[in-house]
Amino acid sequence: MTHAPDSSVILITGTSSGIGLHAAIAAARAGHTVVATMRNLEGARALRDAATDAEVSLDIRRLDVTEPHAATDAVAGTIDRHGRLDALINNAGSGRLGTIENSTVDDVRAVMEVNFFGVVALTRAALPLLRGSTGRLITVSSVGGAIGQPFNEAYCAAKFAVEGFMESLAPVAATAGVSVTVVEPGAVTSSFVANVGRDLNQSGLANDPYAAALEAYLARAASSFGSAQSARSAGEIVAALLDGDRPPFRVQTSEAARQFVAAKLADLDGGVVQRMTATWLA
Repeated sequence: MTHAPDSSVILITGTSSGIGLHAAIAAARAGHTVVATMRNLEGARALRDAATDAEVSLDIRRLDVTEPHAATDAVAGTIDRHGRLDALINNAGSGRLGTIENSTVDDVRAVMEVNFFGVVALTRAALPLLRGSTGRLITVSSVGGAIGQPFNEAYCAAKFAVEGFMESLAPVAATAGVSVTVVEPGAVTSSFVANVGRDLNQSGLANDPYAAALEAYLARAASSFGSAQSARSAGEIVAALLDGDRPPFRVQTSEAARQFVAAKLADLDGGVVQRMTATWLA
């Protein structure tokens, strides 16, 4: 892979599909050198095909954010090959649909490992390089990082943790010249949604006592994803945060996401959100 000596080097996690794939392509098209990582390189075909169609080059590497030393190895490998790191986009994530009574603590821990501790590990490994380049730390969260949603307890807990971590880190990182941004997509069409919803009957979630509430929630979710934002649109918004003025701390990727998050930020006693989410289960 060739790139200009002064081109910005971007490390992105979770690029096999969805927002991560499109963010990687958009960043490369904008002239950045992109290190695109994913848990399993057997899933790289869609990304490679997209890069061919866009006529861009990517440095595609394996990275499972839950593995010990994976974060430090990924950053070290980027420096060894490209000599610098100007931005980290934490995008890798996984969901789990279910309520705690029908889940195990290990199920919750697994979601936290990918969505939270993976982000923490990559951030810790990348910050010394981002300080050197006065770079950008961008993390794809979710509107579920602002509003807790029924049957998404583990996922929303992880995204809440990410946003609390980044909101606390942002002013500290800013003193060293590093900007911190969390991106909050709403409903996005991607394989992520299908992966969360599969095998519900085998998971036990369809059993009493929450069967009626789950059925209502799934119907509402299916309706919302019928008008979802495209993964390409969301990915391009993420990539655009690499250029121009330093972005704000919190960015939503659609008007629907902005309105959704705004309800929480103005809801001092929590009543508005509770009344809203209760209607999803009726």
